[in-house]
Amino acid sequence: MFSRQILKTAPTTTARRGRSGMRLQFTRNLSSTPVTVAVTSEELAAKKLGWHNLELATRALHRDGLVVLQDAIKHTKLDALNKTMVRDALKLQALGDDGPFNYNKGNIQQDPPMTKSHFDSSIFLNPLATQVTTSVLGPKPRLTFMSGNSALPPVPGVTPKSQPVHTDADFDHPESPFALVVNVPLIDMDINNGSTEVWLGTHNITSLAAQEGKQGDRASGRIAKHLLERRKQEREPCQPLVKKGSIVIRDLRLWHAGKPNFSNDVRVMLAMIHFAPWYR
Repeated sequence: MFSRQILKTAPTTTARRGRSGMRLQFTRNLSSTPVTVAVTSEELAAKKLGWHNLELATRALHRDGLVVLQDAIKHTKLDALNKTMVRDALKLQALGDDGPFNYNKGNIQQDPPMTKSHFDSSIFLNPLATQVTTSVLGPKPRLTFMSGNSALPPVPGVTPKSQPVHTDADFDHPESPFALVVNVPLIDMDINNGSTEVWLGTHNITSLAAQEGKQGDRASGRIAKHLLERRKQEREPCQPLVKKGSIVIRDLRLWHAGKPNFSNDVRVMLAMIHFAPWYR
């Protein structure tokens, strides 16, 4: 389960650029488990994090490339949306080769229904998430992407598979934070139902030179295997437990991989991307 780490005592990190063009980062004693910020009832009611929790979230994003805001959304607001999206996901799964799958048929790209009855600002325009992304990206970040990733339960004839470790920034990009993904799982997310594997800190060391596959390919953004092996020795990946009602904020550059869903239930995770107002 996620732990609330004390960022102020974290060891110093140094970096240099290797021959491959990838920035090599050397770290010691950093946890592979993401930082969780426990949203208080007062913060939820005020729709605003206090300075301490905002600091924790901001520093975690800069260091790890990911942070979790726990208890940021009331469960009742997620249930109706989840019911509809699970029904739609099963229809998409039935399309087989014609479905909107990501790397393999166990993981599909699924847009939420853009209807008034399913749209709730606490889910899609969450003020706590926006407060954090504003802290990192600058005032008035631009929401330019809204979709979702659904991990599907196994079906006969389809072998459960992991996605290759990849980055969503499959293009030449700035070395500073320029885009943050806001993920909202509609149910608890764990190893059994396909919690996303994350490689903390890799947003600070990656570049286009670390990738295989061209932008626009179905399998673009894959990270070279020898770089993955090197990174494992420094900081292993993690498939964390994320509680329902949480928001996961991730740097677009972070290495990650969708994992198989071995449960009987569809696991839906919404994805919104906030871009820095200066990014073009």
